[in-house]
Amino acid sequence: MSHIEEELDSQPACWTRAAESVNLHAEALPAPGERVAIVGCGTSYFMAQAAAVLRESSGQGETDAFAASEFPRGRSYDRVLALTRSGTTTEVLDLLGQLKGSTRTAAITADPDTPVPEAADDLVVLDFADERSVVQTRFATTALTLLRAHLGLHTDAVTADARTALAAPLPPGLVDRTQFTFLGSGWTVGLANEAGLKLREASLSWTEAYPAMEYRHGPIAVTTGSTATWMFGPAPAGLAEQVAATGGLWVEGTLDPLAELVRAQRLAVAVAAARGLDPDRPRHLTRSVILTPPGTPPGMSGKE
Repeated sequence: MSHIEEELDSQPACWTRAAESVNLHAEALPAPGERVAIVGCGTSYFMAQAAAVLRESSGQGETDAFAASEFPRGRSYDRVLALTRSGTTTEVLDLLGQLKGSTRTAAITADPDTPVPEAADDLVVLDFADERSVVQTRFATTALTLLRAHLGLHTDAVTADARTALAAPLPPGLVDRTQFTFLGSGWTVGLANEAGLKLREASLSWTEAYPAMEYRHGPIAVTTGSTATWMFGPAPAGLAEQVAATGGLWVEGTLDPLAELVRAQRLAVAVAAARGLDPDRPRHLTRSVILTPPGTPPGMSGKE
């Protein structure tokens, strides 16, 4: 079994542990009414997108999500929360350093033995969800589970759906598709983005992700009989029928959207296996992006 398979199989247990520990981290996490920005890179950025929509839509306060490199330096926030599995990614550490002393910052990380504890004012450590695989699965979903629990939006039913996602077979013929499109709405747009990233990283697949209502504004034109279109959450009326008319395979999201992401992670591993690829060794990627100062040899590309 690959590292990524082991790690994605452990997600229900990790989610339970994160939800049970949420009260221990209350001081580090955003308080109701605060104006908050959530930042990350790669997978962590997509989790930030999902968390930001969940927080603002639940009435907790204005919440934005940014790639760490794109944070608007002139904008004022009560708190900036960084998601960083490795605790070493250059863009995240640079941003936290720039905000030190002017904006309260917090970081959710898997590894406290890194520079991030000194860079952030507050720290949440989810070391039980750390990963050996470069391709991130359980840390991302566990961090989002913690934030959902902090908002009162996590239930045991979500974890039960994750177990179903791990046990149930994937739809027939899905692994044989050559193009995968993921759709979401609201907080699940971030999950759709992450599902697409998982397929690209692990299996070198052609993937796209869109807000569901935007899919009909152009992207549906490239949908064919070799396409799978996967909806995270309830679909807009008539969209499934329109996809079927193209000859594409429609995949209905029937589980909690975070559990649907687990199914997409499984698909990434299955497609990689079908293509003879090792999902633990994605092309041109390492665990973290650590950039070197100007004038020194280029740093490696990697994963947050």
